[in-house]
Amino acid sequence: MILKQHLLLTLYSFCGILLKVAVTKSKVKGSQGSFPITQNVTVAEGGTANLTCRVDHNDNTSLQWSNPAQQTLYFGDKKALRNNRIELVRFSWHELIISITDVTLSDEGQYTCSVFTMPVKTSKSFLTVLGVPEKPEIAGFMKPALEKDTITLTCNTSGSKPAADIRWFKNDKEIKGVKEVNASGKTFTVKSTLELKVDRKDDGVTITCRVDHESLSSAPQLATQVLKVHYAPIVKIIPPPELPQEGHYLTLVCDFNGNPIPEPVIWTKDGGELPDPDRMTVNGRELTIAFLNKTDNGTYRCEVSNSIGQDNAEYVLFVYDFPTTLSPSTTTPPQTTTTTTTTVSIETCAATSAATPSTTAMTTSKELPVPEKDPNALADQTATDHAVIGGVVAVVVFITLCLIIVLGRYLARHKGTYLTNEAKGAEDAPDADTAIINAEGNQANADEKKEYFI
Repeated sequence: MILKQHLLLTLYSFCGILLKVAVTKSKVKGSQGSFPITQNVTVAEGGTANLTCRVDHNDNTSLQWSNPAQQTLYFGDKKALRNNRIELVRFSWHELIISITDVTLSDEGQYTCSVFTMPVKTSKSFLTVLGVPEKPEIAGFMKPALEKDTITLTCNTSGSKPAADIRWFKNDKEIKGVKEVNASGKTFTVKSTLELKVDRKDDGVTITCRVDHESLSSAPQLATQVLKVHYAPIVKIIPPPELPQEGHYLTLVCDFNGNPIPEPVIWTKDGGELPDPDRMTVNGRELTIAFLNKTDNGTYRCEVSNSIGQDNAEYVLFVYDFPTTLSPSTTTPPQTTTTTTTTVSIETCAATSAATPSTTAMTTSKELPVPEKDPNALADQTATDHAVIGGVVAVVVFITLCLIIVLGRYLARHKGTYLTNEAKGAEDAPDADTAIINAEGNQANADEKKEYFI
């Protein structure tokens, strides 16, 4: 009997121990499942922040959200703080979600989710509010710059948190600036300075200041400035592709660039005004010469100026002969000009003049030069033509002098007074009959008549 009681007491003790172990395990498991879970939240200023608290195992214990000042926002589904920006999104025994709209920098801080078990369990969620940078502004460019000037541009933006990044672009190419950051309360003011030496190519170029920040997820903030650069003109004359020929039209274009736009365009020839306004007309940048001829040869100048400076360009015009059958583009072998040279002596001239007192004609054969596109070749051909013409003229002048000399000598030899034998003694006769009677000799002796050349 005593043994039976002892066994029953031992069995009860063992069952109690098992019961205590089971209860302890249940309490530990419930304690781990009722621990709240939260996450940190980042939102841009003016946005909406959602705070979420979850519990895997909850025995109908209430959840609570409180702000950094430990003020209760929501206890379960009950709103505890009167604030229209804070609203309940979802509530259950396992989840409590609230939202804060139109977030400001003052909302930033550590929020607490609590589960009212024994003891109370909590989890922290840090709300980070990003300060959105204001639209940047470019300063420092008030008037057009001159070529080779150095300009300084500044770009400013404020209100960013953390500090924003500023980048410069020249059209699509990034260029380096100098950044400066200054704190202003919880936000930052960022300033970037750009120094740029400009030339004529920078006229009309767009300079862009771009602000990058993590709060600007959709698009960066931009500010632009179009550069205006003033520079002196640069001039060149554009001639037509074809060679200038007699009878044709010629148009010269005065091409230039400058800012401000140069005006007017002044055309001159050989340092003076255009000599033939009826044929030489100016229309804007163009000079047109109608019906070209050799008198149009010369140096033509186009001159323009603006408030920064002036420039000019020259074009030397040489008008070529009108082509015969070959076009300037035809490739032909070099043409040989043949000239027959005749040597004439004074005696030959005299003999020729005595035999045939008629004008002597000499024919010279010369082929017309074919215009080439090379100006030097055409100049050589023209020089050859002038030499041939000069030779022909010299021969003609020489023959003319020979004829004059022969004719002079002939006239000199036949000049004087002629007396015949029949006229001897008739110098003092009063009339012709008496002269015949008193003349020495008679008509019968005709063979004895002689002439004397004095």
